Formats: sequence, C-alpha cells, structure tokens
Amino acid sequence: MSIHPSAIVSPRARLGENCFVGPYCIIGEEVVLGDGVRLESHCVIDGRTEIGAGTHVFPFVSIGLASQDLKYRGEPSETRIGSRCSIREFVTIHRGTEGGGMLTRIGDDCLLMAQAHVAHDCLLGDGVIMANAATLAGHVRVEDRANIGAYSGVHQFCRVGREAYVGGYSVVVKDALPFALSVGNHAKCYGLNVTGMKRRGYTKETIEALHHAFRLLLAARLNTSQAVAQIKEEITDSAEVAELLSFIETSERGVVK
Repeated sequence: MSIHPSAIVSPRARLGENCFVGPYCIIGEEVVLGDGVRLESHCVIDGRTEIGAGTHVFPFVSIGLASQDLKYRGEPSETRIGSRCSIREFVTIHRGTEGGGMLTRIGDDCLLMAQAHVAHDCLLGDGVIMANAATLAGHVRVEDRANIGAYSGVHQFCRVGREAYVGGYSVVVKDALPFALSVGNHAKCYGLNVTGMKRRGYTKETIEALHHAFRLLLAARLNTSQAVAQIKEEITDSAEVAELLSFIETSERGVVK
C-alpha cells in the first residue's frame, strides 16, 4: 500500500492490499477500497462508499458526497462502485437518498470520462461508457454496455436500455430503447445500432430480427401498442426482441421513438 504524506485518510477507512492513494486525497471514515484501487491526486471519497478492486480514479474526482437533491436530509445512504472501472478527471458521483432506494451504484468495467456526472440514486450496469460531460439526473437507470455520448443529459427517472447508444449533445426525456441509436434534442430514435451489434458479435439472425422489429416500431405507421402486437406476432424466436418488447411494456415515461 502506498499513501502519500499529504493525503488525509481516516483511520476508520478500510483499504485493501496494493492500494495507491495519491497527493492531497481525502478519504472518509466509512470508505472501503478494494484491492488494487488507485486514487490519483486530489480525489475526495466520502460517505458510505465502496470502490471495487482494480478501479482507477483520476485527479479531482469526488465520490460519495451528499446529494444535490433538496429533499436530502443527511440519511446514511450509500455509493457503490464496481471493479475495474476507470473514472476520469472531474467526475462527480453522489450518494443515494431515502426517496430513491438509498443507493447510487455503478457496475464493473465502466468508463466515466472527464466531467461526467452521476446523480443520486442512479443505477448503472456493467460496461457502461459515459463520454465527456455526460450527465445523469437522479434516479436514472442505465443498463449493461450502454454508451452515452459527450455532453448528453438524461432526465430523472429515465432508463437507458442495454447496449443503447445515445449520441453526443442529446437530451433524453423518455426511456432510450435497448440496442438502438438515439440522438438529438429532444432525442429521437434512428433504429438499430447495427455497427455496435456487429462489433459485439451478435449473429446475423439476431441483427435481422431486431432490424425488423425496429422497422415495425418506427416506420410502419403503427402506434406503439399496435407495433408491439405486430412484433409479437411476426418475431417469436429472438431473446433480444423479447427484451426490447419487455423494455417498452414496462416503461413508465414512454420510450424514445
């Protein structure tokens, strides 16, 4: 373990093996760092915060500080960061609140680029990428391997589906569909993210099934309920299409179309 003399580390904090704490870092008394966590200079980690093994936190990051939600009253909520994440300069991640489940969580293998913001009670899956200055309002759920472009904002209580791609400078005010490309202010859906699907090794059959489902949903002059019924009738053997339909049917804010 290496702790720079200028760092302030509470004696009650728990640090795993081979951690590195750089100059001028501040670590609170309820913080738990997994093995091999590396904090570069000027990081502030506070509150009931746990950071998983192998995560690399770059300078001027703050994690686990009090929520900006005006309803927050100091309740002992938590922040959990997964393993092998990369959290770049000036990222801010706030703890949860009583009104949102008491937890802000980021999964494994995530990349949060410089100046990204994760607000209170957000839940991120594994492999999520947030580009520079991407912003999540409170209570946002981002599913596995979704990609949120630079300077984009996601409205509170929205969901971003699995492997969704939100283009840069977008404003998402409804649920962004899984496997889809959504871009704009306000964001519109431009169909299946074919390039991303190919890069991640999906079969030709899966891509064709999803492509057909998106054509029915977006271009067939059907309302959402009619499109869902038509998709169920025409595509019966694709797990990914079933996931898309489940996402639509469980949406509370409506979906980006």
